[in-house]
Amino acid sequence: MEHKRIALSLPHLGGQEKKYVNDAIDSGWVVPLGPHVDALEVDIQRFLGGTHYISALSSGTAALHLGLILMGVEQGDEVICQSMTFSASANPIVYQGATPVFVDSERDTWNMCPEQLESAIVDRRKKGKKVKAIIPVHLYGMPAKMDEIIQIAEKYQIPVLEDSAEALGSTYKGKMCGTLGEMACLSFNGNKIITTSGGGALVTKTEIDANKAKFLATQARDNAPHYQHSHIGYNYRMSNIVAGFGRGQMEVLGLRVKQRRNNFDVYLKGFEDEAGILFQEGLEGMYSNRWLTSILVYPDNCNGVTREDIRISLNELNIETRPLWKPMHLQPIFDNAPYYGGDISAHLFDHGLCIPSSSSLTDEDRQRVIESIREVIAKGK
Repeated sequence: MEHKRIALSLPHLGGQEKKYVNDAIDSGWVVPLGPHVDALEVDIQRFLGGTHYISALSSGTAALHLGLILMGVEQGDEVICQSMTFSASANPIVYQGATPVFVDSERDTWNMCPEQLESAIVDRRKKGKKVKAIIPVHLYGMPAKMDEIIQIAEKYQIPVLEDSAEALGSTYKGKMCGTLGEMACLSFNGNKIITTSGGGALVTKTEIDANKAKFLATQARDNAPHYQHSHIGYNYRMSNIVAGFGRGQMEVLGLRVKQRRNNFDVYLKGFEDEAGILFQEGLEGMYSNRWLTSILVYPDNCNGVTREDIRISLNELNIETRPLWKPMHLQPIFDNAPYYGGDISAHLFDHGLCIPSSSSLTDEDRQRVIESIREVIAKGK
């Protein structure tokens, strides 16, 4: 008998999404913009503490792109980006005709290494290059070492565009991730902790920047009775139907964080006697939403079993897992980009595995994942 599929990270409805979506349909607001877009922006603003401004967009990638534009990134500039991340963190740099400069991870959080960040800035300046922005990422919901990163950024007067796509609900020393940099992006993609099926948001410190982002996101249409354009714009605004879905999801965001964190706690307990399994755990003052629970698999202490052995075996058992992000400096598309650091991010990729983390996982699901991995290790190579 074939077991049911256990997915890596599924959308999880809260029950109120249909109410808001039906309202959008019944009211005729089935286009970009509308009352649910405005209301969702307020919901996110309140969740983040009420001090920042929100622009609801079509994706987290769009948010990063607009953030770079607002920071003045142009052709020939450079942007320092965490190497250990999804390509969406780096692609918008290229959209602007700028060059991504990748920085290695540190071992504690797996995020941007502050020491390598400063080395990159100093060396790029020596080479006559102009670094216009820094993009750290809160990997799998784990906050980066933002105090050190921001201190370095302020020292060299470079703005921080915080990639908080995976970290809605995470906090750093009591502050919400997404409010730590000059600007930040959020993602509501289908696999995120809450979803609008596809969507994102730009978080800014000022209303002026938010208004600029919204202007650019609606094709940069000038204030005129006819269609007039003085700037290049983009079709990046969120639709009212999608925003309605997001409003229903926002009502259960706190619960979703608790459920994802419970996954981590159960897995941590389930592998506590496996010396070859280590977890992404962070440091004091870092509160991760545990969007994805990620482990490192060391064959020397796992009967010779690698993370790839576990991934293949679990796939045959209808359990989805995924290697950690392949570092950007190892990607074919970025093979000529500057890179600063050693082999930490490469090491994480070689040994790392994301295991099922849906907020809808049952106790039976989690135990099946744990037992399946333990069986693979017990059998050995």
